[in-house]
Amino acid sequence: MLTSILTLLLFGCLSGVTTVLFGFGGGFVTVPVVAAVTNRGDAMHVAVATSTAVMVVNAASATVVQARAGRLRRDYVWPLAAFVAIGAIAGSIAATYTGDGLLRILFVTYLAVTIVDSLARGGFLKPQGKPKPLSTFTTTAGGVGIGAVASFLGVGGSVMTVPLLRRKGLPMADAAAMANPLSVPVAVVATAVYATASGGPSGYLDPIAGVALLAGSLPTIALVRRVADRLPDKVHAVAYVGLLAAALIAVAVS
Repeated sequence: MLTSILTLLLFGCLSGVTTVLFGFGGGFVTVPVVAAVTNRGDAMHVAVATSTAVMVVNAASATVVQARAGRLRRDYVWPLAAFVAIGAIAGSIAATYTGDGLLRILFVTYLAVTIVDSLARGGFLKPQGKPKPLSTFTTTAGGVGIGAVASFLGVGGSVMTVPLLRRKGLPMADAAAMANPLSVPVAVVATAVYATASGGPSGYLDPIAGVALLAGSLPTIALVRRVADRLPDKVHAVAYVGLLAAALIAVAVS
């Protein structure tokens, strides 16, 4: 038990780093580790649910930090966030009816597709041109899709919003910053659904794992907030893809 708590605390620190630098809110860090340490048979459901609960706090804290730094742009956050929230309702409900094994396969598959897309398609590793506004279709239908997939897999939406904003010409630091407020509606909606779904006394949530992760992430968010400004843009983008690859391997072998 002590080893598991220490492991969660350590990965909580890592999730704090990824929240600030990549806008993950913890999803791709917390899902693999919770799935690995939990003793429940529905490990992936517990991992996804606990990840969304941790993201509520992490993403909200990072949003405040990024707002104070002046990195948030309203035209990229709203009304996209509202449509993300709508999609999150459908995605989180669908996840409660999906088998644990299938959920794991879909998580790995989506990570793999995202990694290949980031490397093979132009516009991510190096932004192209000046920042462009989001289209109406991207904001509405795209927002619903982002919310559905993000809540289904417990990843907060950053894995879709960061590449989206990156290809709109934004620097990595700005794209990652705006992934945090866009992750909040996903995390809130999904946590509410998972907490009331079948499973343990707290639904699929693991409160002990969540507290341990937050004990590591919250102090780290406060410490790492200025690092994003110092990372070269290309290094920042490559590190993002590298972290996705690490999460893919962790889930695949756990």
